[in-house]
Amino acid sequence: MRNDDFFEELSLYDGCAVCGNYKGEDNSRGRIDASRMIARLDACFEENDLAEAERVLEYWRAEARSLGDMRGELAVVSEALGLYRKTGNKDKALAAVGDALALIEALDNKSTVSAATVLLNAATTLKAFGKAEEALPHYEDALAVYRESLPADDPRLGGFYNNYGLALADLGRKSEAEAAYQNALDIMEGKGKGLLEAAVTYLNLAHLYELWQDEKIYPALCAAYGLLCAPSIRHDGYFRFTLSKCIPSFRHFGLFEEEAALRAMMGKEA
Repeated sequence: MRNDDFFEELSLYDGCAVCGNYKGEDNSRGRIDASRMIARLDACFEENDLAEAERVLEYWRAEARSLGDMRGELAVVSEALGLYRKTGNKDKALAAVGDALALIEALDNKSTVSAATVLLNAATTLKAFGKAEEALPHYEDALAVYRESLPADDPRLGGFYNNYGLALADLGRKSEAEAAYQNALDIMEGKGKGLLEAAVTYLNLAHLYELWQDEKIYPALCAAYGLLCAPSIRHDGYFRFTLSKCIPSFRHFGLFEEEAALRAMMGKEA
């Protein structure tokens, strides 16, 4: 999970629990160039070259370690969490969770928005690999910081509630999951790329209702489809990635015409 504010806050962090003797400077011998890393990663994701994305992250993590740049290393590890979820590499993903938590502890920056974003990313990774119960405390720690530090309509809160809802659903806490998804929709609908995130949330609701309230499935699917077809949506790499996540849900629920239309929008087989 990445956003510009995350990297800006990492660059402004002004205290070190390890040495405790600097403000604005630490024991590192330099900083990695996060903007270069992100530009290269974005190019990899646009081309769907996940193997190259992993090589980019390995390079920048080695660079951060060589400089003693823990904040930079944390940024790299946070990116790796998302990548390993995409590739399904459980061993590397869980190792990255451990590394992220250790770096946050070493930096003693758990109360910052940047660290909360990494905690959310780590929790989502744990949930993705069947560890929803273990993920919950990290979700709750992230939420406490977000509520304290972010506006109520901040998109990061929308992303949080969507992922938190998935974990609650995995644990059978259906009413709480529905409330979390609704919180996400209240924030994301009508906000640029938030339309795509809202579509995913509606599909999450459809799967939740399959276990609970069948009559609500079809309206949720229709809402998701309408958002994916919105004329304001830019058909870029992120759009195609979102469609690749959404299409299996339409197939699952037997909406084959909608599935075909979404595949056509991708311009290739999903």
